[in-house]
Amino acid sequence: MGGGFHRAAPFYRVKIHLLAVGTRMPEWVKAGYAEYAGRLTQECTLKLVEIPTDRRGASLDAARRVRAEGERLLAAVPIHSRLIALDERGQQWRTAELAEQLAGWLREGGDVSLLIGGPDGLDSACRTRAAQLWSLSPLTLPHPLVRVLVAEQLYRAWSLLHHHPYHRA
Repeated sequence: MGGGFHRAAPFYRVKIHLLAVGTRMPEWVKAGYAEYAGRLTQECTLKLVEIPTDRRGASLDAARRVRAEGERLLAAVPIHSRLIALDERGQQWRTAELAEQLAGWLREGGDVSLLIGGPDGLDSACRTRAAQLWSLSPLTLPHPLVRVLVAEQLYRAWSLLHHHPYHRA
C-alpha cells in the first residue's frame, strides 16, 4: 500500500454492530473489547450486542441450538444494515484490505453488522443472508477471543486510514 490511503470521497459515520452469541464473558474479554472499541471515534463506532445462548442439555441438540442462536442473531440486525458473517469459510483480509473495507463502509455510511456465532458455530441462515463472509484465521478460535480480535483489527484498520502511529507494519 506504499503511500497509504487517500480520502477520494468524504467519509460519513458508520456504526458497526458486533452481534455475538454469548453473554457471560470473562473479565479479560470484556476489558480487551472495551479497550479497542473505546479507541474508535464518533466517525466509526463499535457496539457490542450479546445474544443469549441456549442451555446445553438433552432437550436441544447442537444443530437446533445453532439454528435458534442464528435466528436471534438475525433478529438483532438493524434494518438496512450491511451484514457480514465471521466464518472460517470466509475471505481472509490482510490489514490493508480490512482498511479498504472500512474505508468503503465509511464512504457509504450507515450501519454494518458483524455476526459471531457461539461455541457450536454460526447457523447457515446467517451465512446465506450475509453480503460477505470474513475469516479472521484458518485456525479455530475461541468465540470470546473473536470479539477482542475484531475490535483490535477494526481499530488497527481505522488507524491505518488516519495515518495514526498505532499501525506500524
